[in-house]
Amino acid sequence: MPALQDKTAIITGATSGIGYAAARLFAREGANLVVTGRNRTKLDALVREIESEGGAAVAVAGDVRDASHARVSVETAVARFGGLDIGFNNAGASGAMGPVVELDEDGWRETIDTNLTGAFLGAKYQSAAMLGGGGGALIFTSSFVGTTVGFPGMAAYAAAKAGHTGLAQVIAAEFGPRGIRANVLLPGGTDTPSNIVNAPGATPETRAFVEGLHALKRLGRPEEIAAAALFLASDASSFMTGATMLVDGGVSITRT
Repeated sequence: MPALQDKTAIITGATSGIGYAAARLFAREGANLVVTGRNRTKLDALVREIESEGGAAVAVAGDVRDASHARVSVETAVARFGGLDIGFNNAGASGAMGPVVELDEDGWRETIDTNLTGAFLGAKYQSAAMLGGGGGALIFTSSFVGTTVGFPGMAAYAAAKAGHTGLAQVIAAEFGPRGIRANVLLPGGTDTPSNIVNAPGATPETRAFVEGLHALKRLGRPEEIAAAALFLASDASSFMTGATMLVDGGVSITRT
């Protein structure tokens, strides 16, 4: 039986990268999907792709920083599919960059809001629905940045991503007795459109440097991170909660 047969999942940041790969994988594993993001055109294209393969999906366009977007996403899952079993809070952005002494407050707040407040709002409404339905699995896409490595110039991003661990641990403790699990995914460098190696002006030397930081000497593929998210979403991880799971190609342990 497919790992997520008859489950319903919300995936944020589904228009590209890890979220897109997870949407395709979760659908193939039997899940009904609510996919969210800011680009309605890309979301609609994703829904068509999923439906063309026999899956079921609905798009909800919006900004994860908006509480009403989080609420509507959950309401859509319940109205369309009868409940909610999985919340993959994946949306994020590198945000404001630069030394701490040069970061302005607006850039800091925007980065925190996109990466951490957005995850909190998603989890808040997703948890409420799961409490009424016998439990479920929450997953947060964090990063090795701010958890095992401090990259200069990434204070806001690192602080936001580190916050996912505390958020997940509290949710795990609060709602574990009622069947909700909350875990954190810690990807390494992943070959997504937002990665620095794919930025305008990036050189082959940039890619080689970033790849070389990893023990495997390459970037991860979005599909590899999606497979890890599938594990955390499925019953295969039924005794995991409040945990952080590195899927980072060894970047956290490499010094060569």
